[in-house]
Amino acid sequence: MTGSSVSRLEQCVLLDWGDTVMRVIPEYDGPMESWPEVEATEGVREAITSIRRNALVCLATNAADSGEREIRNALERVGLNELFDRVFCFEVVGFRKPSEAYFRTVLELLELSPDRVFMVGDDFFTDVAGANAVGIRSVWFNNLSAEDRSGAFHATIHSLDKMAETLEALGFNRA
Repeated sequence: MTGSSVSRLEQCVLLDWGDTVMRVIPEYDGPMESWPEVEATEGVREAITSIRRNALVCLATNAADSGEREIRNALERVGLNELFDRVFCFEVVGFRKPSEAYFRTVLELLELSPDRVFMVGDDFFTDVAGANAVGIRSVWFNNLSAEDRSGAFHATIHSLDKMAETLEALGFNRA
């Protein structure tokens, strides 16, 4: 499908929340919306902006302390809420990553096939392997080490400024 025109509604990029979109600050607990400070991950706004005109951009999280309203409130505090079309959390999906049920439910709610959806997250097992198990291609955002893991359905980035080109290498259509 490379080179052909794709409607924004025909593909989706799912991003993990904690330590992918928003930095988890270990000294705080409870819902992120009520933390004394919140911080977006470096480069996340630019990374999302570079893909948003060609895809739905959704949050895919296992957040235990927050439902969709609380997540959106935390995103609003760093000016990112308007960049997300949907939020998929336990409250919405009823399952947790890496279960196949989580990802299959997200696909059903999006009304998209796995080959039209991509996952980006910082936990290889939960985000990448979980999504790969149902045919979703994924990007491991590993900003903690130099380790790379690549395969037919996944690749590694160490900074979010490589997200768009890595997604494209996996089949994302930026045309």
